[in-house]
Amino acid sequence: MSQHSVTLDKIVLEDWPAVHSWACLPQVCRYQSWGPNTEVQTQDFVGSAVKAWSDTPQRRFPYVARVGREVVGMGELHIRSHKQCQGEISYIVHPRVWGQGIGTEIGRQLLAPGFGELGLHRIHATCDPRNLGSSRALSKIGMTHEGRLRHTALLHDGWRDSMIFSTLEGEWRSTG
Repeated sequence: MSQHSVTLDKIVLEDWPAVHSWACLPQVCRYQSWGPNTEVQTQDFVGSAVKAWSDTPQRRFPYVARVGREVVGMGELHIRSHKQCQGEISYIVHPRVWGQGIGTEIGRQLLAPGFGELGLHRIHATCDPRNLGSSRALSKIGMTHEGRLRHTALLHDGWRDSMIFSTLEGEWRSTG
């Protein structure tokens, strides 16, 4: 459990400066296929995330993570298949709060609506094998390490593998 109380709120357009405070940092984008972002790139991303809340059928559920009133990260639940009841979670945290359990808490809070009101059967997440903090967070929320997918994303420094983690509905219900 993090030392901080983390709340997830639907992202709004006014959140873009907070999102940009980490989206422009090279160390945050190191394991991502995007960034560092310009202000316009971050505004476009936040605009598409806000619009996702009104899509029908809704596939993306993007949130900002707050500690108190301060935005310290983001989390997203993405329905990959309504028919197959499959989803994916992702999160990102501002480096000033790395190592404080924020990513773990975001991940935990994303699983609940996925298995709850959305009725998903399986939720997965991926991370770069070099991103030890993220793989620890996924393990802490009870996700099972399934394996390693080779060359899933082209980054600035070459092809990136992805570690894949998942939780099944029955597993989540027995621990949640």
